[in-house]
Amino acid sequence: KPNDYLDKWVEFHYFFVRKVMLVKYSYAFVALPGGFGTMDEIFETATLIQTRKILNFPLVLMGRDYWQPLLEFLEQKSVAGGTISTGDYSRFVVTDSVEEACGHIETAAIERFGFHWKPRS
Repeated sequence: KPNDYLDKWVEFHYFFVRKVMLVKYSYAFVALPGGFGTMDEIFETATLIQTRKILNFPLVLMGRDYWQPLLEFLEQKSVAGGTISTGDYSRFVVTDSVEEACGHIETAAIERFGFHWKPRS
C-alpha cells in the first residue's frame, strides 16, 4: 500500500528500473531504516557517485542508532582496508534531526544545483 502522503505512486516490475529512476531524477537521497532493498539503493547510489556516473548529491541517513553501526563497520573495514576512500565514506550524513537533514540538503544540493526554496501556499 502506498504511503498516504505521496502525491505520485509508480510501480516497477524490475528493481533495477526502480533504481535507475530513483537516481536519474534525484538531487539528494534520504534513507530511513530499512532492509536489503534500502541497503542496495544506498550502496548503488554511493557507487554511482563514486564512479562519477551521476551527480555528487547528498546521501542522508535518518536514524543514528540504526545507521551508525554500519558506518562504523565501513570505517573500520573498508576505509582502513583501503577499499573505499575517506571522501567516499564521509559522503554519508547520519542524523536524527529533520532540520539538520534539510539544512545539509539545502547547502549541498539546492544551492549547488541552482534551486531555490519555494514557500508552500
